Amino acid sequence: MEVIAVIAPLIGAIAAGLFLEEKPAQFLTCALMVVAAFVSLLLFRDICFLGTAPHTITLFDWISSGSLHVSWSVKFDQLTAVMAVVINVVSCMVHIYSVGYMHHDEHKARFMSYLSLFTFAMLMLVTAGNFIQLFFGWEGVGLASYLLIGFWNHKESANAAAVKAFVMNRIGDWGLALGIFAIFMVFGTLDYDTVFAAAASKKDLMVTFLDHQFPALELIGFLLFIGAMGKSAQLGLHTWLPDAMEGPTPVSALIHAATMVTAGVFLVARMSPIYEYAPHAREFITFIGALTAFVAATIGMTQFDIKRVIAYSTMSQLGYMFFALGVSAYGAAVFHLFTHAFFKALLFLGAGSVIHAMSDEQDMNRMGGIWRLIPFTYAVMWIGSLALAGVPPFAGFFSKDTILESAFVAHTPFSMMAYWLGIVAAFMTAFYSWRLIFLTFHGAPRADEKVMAHVHESPPIMTVPLAVLALGAIGAGLFFSKFFVGEARGEFWGNAIFVLHDNDVLSRTEEGVTGIYKFLPTIVGAFGIALAYLFYIRARHLPAVMAGTFGRIHDFLYHKWYFDELYNIIGVIPTFFLGRALWKTGDGEVIDGLGPDGIAEVVSASAVKAHQVQSGYIYHYAFAMLIGVVAIVAGYLYFFRGVF
Repeated sequence: MEVIAVIAPLIGAIAAGLFLEEKPAQFLTCALMVVAAFVSLLLFRDICFLGTAPHTITLFDWISSGSLHVSWSVKFDQLTAVMAVVINVVSCMVHIYSVGYMHHDEHKARFMSYLSLFTFAMLMLVTAGNFIQLFFGWEGVGLASYLLIGFWNHKESANAAAVKAFVMNRIGDWGLALGIFAIFMVFGTLDYDTVFAAAASKKDLMVTFLDHQFPALELIGFLLFIGAMGKSAQLGLHTWLPDAMEGPTPVSALIHAATMVTAGVFLVARMSPIYEYAPHAREFITFIGALTAFVAATIGMTQFDIKRVIAYSTMSQLGYMFFALGVSAYGAAVFHLFTHAFFKALLFLGAGSVIHAMSDEQDMNRMGGIWRLIPFTYAVMWIGSLALAGVPPFAGFFSKDTILESAFVAHTPFSMMAYWLGIVAAFMTAFYSWRLIFLTFHGAPRADEKVMAHVHESPPIMTVPLAVLALGAIGAGLFFSKFFVGEARGEFWGNAIFVLHDNDVLSRTEEGVTGIYKFLPTIVGAFGIALAYLFYIRARHLPAVMAGTFGRIHDFLYHKWYFDELYNIIGVIPTFFLGRALWKTGDGEVIDGLGPDGIAEVVSASAVKAHQVQSGYIYHYAFAMLIGVVAIVAGYLYFFRGVF
């Protein structure tokens, strides 16, 4: 079964991309994803609840060079089982939804092939039993995301967004590659089980890097996290994420909900045996995660593109997951990954349903007054927003509150910073979630009459996946809380996650968080919803007043803290200048000018001169022959007779 769960999407990708027409490609890829999702659910049940032992299936030997031996294998433990369910179930819903959403597109088979290829690469990443296979899946996800983001390659903005995502992820991948090299140098192997078993023995080992001494596990932890920052769009390597909205909406759901952006969270959780002995690396993760949650939420409050608002909410929620990892609450981080997958995919696909109904309009300023026309979409967007805002008893309430409580209980300077920034971000999340609801569905219609005349509910091929995801957004937290982070977490996780006894904050959340701190996330969330209602329903002039009063702050947030402009100044412009100089001056004038082009010009000029000698007059040729005879005789006398 394990192999079926992983290989089924690959079969669909190959068949749809190389052999099948549109309708058969859609049917086959969706059918194979249904099979993969069903098998993943069975494996999740068997491994996490029925006591089936974690196991690794070796398919074949892959690399054997000196002391490096790498096999191609499929590793299934509790963490893999959770990730496989998230990936395959959400991807299955996205595949089915795409049949309806992309029905006007001319390249449906290619699109379905890319979706399945992306899913396979992500499954390779999470089922890897060694770091080389992990890196293969990691790069495969990067390639597939490039193809999906730039799928509409007739749009210049889509091509630019795809290149941006590819380049930004390569920066992070540089850190991941160095981390893997460091692991092989320290442990002499790249096998997970061997590395994790030896981690405790290396906690005091020092290594030299860039002419400085570092604790080996701290260095490895920092380098691996750089890779995670790129894939999971953490602050500093995040600017590709909102631009990825240029891809079709199903791509946004697949990348931002359950797959690519959660790869970094999975990586850190998988490496818990290393990070538990790298406290400074975990502090850095806490710091970056908290800042990411806060910064992304501030930007989300000012955006008007419906997909970009949801994209920044993804970035913010990823920040929560990372600062949970930083305080050793790995179970809470993966629990939020699990619940977030359902409600975020629901929000993206719900937004796609809105865009579909509004004739491809994405600007919320040109929507409004449509909730009666698309009631099902309106209902599921409410469910997704309630889960995102952490309103009980929806899924996000259980996982987000556990993360905040874990940060509070850890009670270190970095964890307390994360707690308070997380509280502020929770308020802003509730505010911009209901800002989206009110601007999109309520008030007077702001679209033109032609668009409003065509507003209609999406077909069942799109609404059924929404209903399935809505069930997950409602019940995933309530039903699985005790297993991921509650009293049954020890049996549920087994040895898939390693936590030192002193770092086990989840065991202290019940007694460690009391009074107002227990309810503060819910209180600020309710206040955020109420404020959005005031601004966008009761007193609609207030947003303009606030934007005018705090104009500079509003512009700063609307322009996304000017990260893109800053990177353009310090990175893009100098790089293009250097590249042009090397191209025009270095390559063109020096290398080509003195090399092939220069030699060619000399030969050409010589040929022109030689051509001029060929005048066609006999006396010119006779004179040339005479000069030649004189030169030959003079040379003979000089070199052989020594006359001169």
